[in-house]
Amino acid sequence: MQEILRSQIEKIVSLTDDEFEFVMSHFSTRFYKKHQYVVQAGDAAPNDHFVVKGLLRSFYIDDAGKTHILQFAMEDWWISDPDAYHNKLNATLNIDCLEDTQVYYISIDNREKLCVALNKMEYFFRKKTTAGYIALQKRILSLMSQNAEARYIQFIKLYPLLLQRLPKSLIASYLGISRETLSRLTML
Repeated sequence: MQEILRSQIEKIVSLTDDEFEFVMSHFSTRFYKKHQYVVQAGDAAPNDHFVVKGLLRSFYIDDAGKTHILQFAMEDWWISDPDAYHNKLNATLNIDCLEDTQVYYISIDNREKLCVALNKMEYFFRKKTTAGYIALQKRILSLMSQNAEARYIQFIKLYPLLLQRLPKSLIASYLGISRETLSRLTML
């Protein structure tokens, strides 16, 4: 299972076996059951999670009780509450498991120690964080400027594997549309 993380890191930086062993010494592993929370709003969220196996979602529940899905994370993806993680605050977001899940996780303190000791990892995390910010910007602009059909087509193109693993109700929530609207779009 470590090879999944190594493969992801080595898409950006190369590591010797000793360096990778050092990197792994900063991570821990955890298994979660379907429907189990990884992070709950209001609690501390000290870890960033790399998904080895499974599927998670991060979401926010507004004052009216409506759920807003910000992100899904499947194998080879990262997930956290960035504000809580980087600023050592209590979480605003919830993260739960949509399938049985295994993650490697790293605390912000271990990440900082790792980055100081191994500059390659500083570069790796900076590139991953930048890519995440860019993806979030594109998602926000899509929600602000595209109609439901365009957002659905974009979702299909970007995440074909998620389309097969998620119920339509969660896809609709992610796209900011009703389940009925999504059903109409899938018939086009």
